[in-house]
Amino acid sequence: MDILLISILLGAVTGAILALTGAGGTIIAVPLLMFGLHLVVAEAAPIALFAVCLSSAIGALIAHRQGKVRYRAAGFIAITGVVTAPIGIWLAQKLPNAPLTILFALVLFYAAISMLRQSKMQDEPVKNITDSQSDPASIPCQLAYEQGRLVWTWPCARALAFSGIATGCLSGLLGVGGGFVIVPALRKATNLSMQSILATSLAVIALISAVGVVSATFIGGMNWTIALPFAAGGLAGMLIGRIFAHFLAGPKLQQGFAVVSMGVSVWMIIRLFWMG
Repeated sequence: MDILLISILLGAVTGAILALTGAGGTIIAVPLLMFGLHLVVAEAAPIALFAVCLSSAIGALIAHRQGKVRYRAAGFIAITGVVTAPIGIWLAQKLPNAPLTILFALVLFYAAISMLRQSKMQDEPVKNITDSQSDPASIPCQLAYEQGRLVWTWPCARALAFSGIATGCLSGLLGVGGGFVIVPALRKATNLSMQSILATSLAVIALISAVGVVSATFIGGMNWTIALPFAAGGLAGMLIGRIFAHFLAGPKLQQGFAVVSMGVSVWMIIRLFWMG
């Protein structure tokens, strides 16, 4: 019963952070599971991935109804990520905990820096789009405004495929959504608006995470006793967080969360060597 309640509580915290800070908030799920339930990265990653899958799917469905998701781009990136996600899951089960922990801490630190940059860019969305359009030759994936679709070329497909491969591997290996990889890649490779980029990123994360969850289940790496109450708590926390998001959410909160994430990543490495 104690594990059940702790799982629900940790999930609720993750969901609330997600609602207030955006998709990048789910990356804190693995450290919470490690500190709260004393799991290793290989055990926590599939559970976090399950929560990421549910939360991103809900966000993507809402964004799709609003017409913000570029589903062809999302599907293509997800297909390339699907290939590497099971490989990441398999590697996570084979590698020792120490290098996985260090790798996750480094990824968390990078994601925090990415969130800091993203929060600063939210104040200047129009400027960013204008800057991208000022040099269209440097953008491989051009948006045809008369059709509302991306014009597919080999450089475009190659740029999106690389982001999918990286996202799939990190998703399976560390249980992270990969928004900190997809969002910068879409910003660099396309001239989509920031809202469309974030919505498309959620769709990619949902698809790749779903494959990772299935792969983890088949190889016996998913602890459903913890995963189900954690995910239930995450959904509840996200719904509650959305109620207060209009009052609390914003760039300043994202920046604060990013700073905390940096501290957590440093503490993970210190704790690893302190205990080792």
